[in-house]
Amino acid sequence: MDVIIRKASLAEKEIVKNLMQYYFYDFSEFVEAHLEEDGRFGEYPNLDHYWIEQTKFPYLVEIDGRYAGFSLVRLIEEEEKGYYSIAEFFIMKKYRRFGIGKQVATEMFHLHRGNWEVFQLEKNQPAQHFWRNVIDKYTKGKYTERYENGRYTQVFSS
Repeated sequence: MDVIIRKASLAEKEIVKNLMQYYFYDFSEFVEAHLEEDGRFGEYPNLDHYWIEQTKFPYLVEIDGRYAGFSLVRLIEEEEKGYYSIAEFFIMKKYRRFGIGKQVATEMFHLHRGNWEVFQLEKNQPAQHFWRNVIDKYTKGKYTERYENGRYTQVFSS
């Protein structure tokens, strides 16, 4: 499979927005998410900011020339620390279990060198398994994990 990971242009914002509907569908298994009266999930809050703010980075994933997912990365700057975080991450089900998610995640870590915090909801055990596995291999076991407020967070540097 030919996998292309690239920053989404402003003209491709609608594509990310459309892929979000599939992401919300998958994620609705773990959170209270319901369809609205138009039969769609609601809009992703502040999605436009990914094409405006210099601390937000939208990526598209293509496989064999077809859209297959996306990743939203953000740089969080706090008084005591700054770190990158995966805000949202989605690979279509038909492309899972081929190592594509790992490839995309690893590329995000390479593109944004520095400190990272990646979190998953307590209920989302598949995501916990995925991220622990990817981060463990990427860091060769040099990461820490904490649990607070209903989510697990892996902390590491790229």
